[in-house]
Amino acid sequence: MNTPPVLDAVAVRKPAPSPDYASTSVPRHLARGALGFGLVIGSIALVPVAGPVTLLAAPLALIAFRGCPTCWAVGLAQTISRGRLERRCVDGVCTLAKAHPHPAGPSARA
Repeated sequence: MNTPPVLDAVAVRKPAPSPDYASTSVPRHLARGALGFGLVIGSIALVPVAGPVTLLAAPLALIAFRGCPTCWAVGLAQTISRGRLERRCVDGVCTLAKAHPHPAGPSARA
C-alpha cells in the first residue's frame, strides 16, 4: 500500500511573483501615461479630419502603457509605493506594511 508523502507543517511557501509594471521614476511613468493617453485621444479626435487611418496610432498607446490603461495605473501605484511598502507573508497570510527606512548618510555608519 503506497501512501502519499506528508508535507512538513513548517514548510514555508513563498508568494508567487507578481507582475511589475513600475517605472524607474514617477516623472517617467507620468510621461509614458501622457504619451499613451495622447495617442488614444488624438487618434480618435483626428478621425473626422484625417479619416480612419488615424486609428492606427491607438495600438502604439499599448506600448506606452505596457499593456492597457489599467496596467499603467497599477504601475503608477507601484512606482509611487516602491520602497515605502513591503509585503510580508507569515503562515500563508500576506500583508502590506510600511518598509523599514534604510539608514543613509555618514551618521548611519559605525
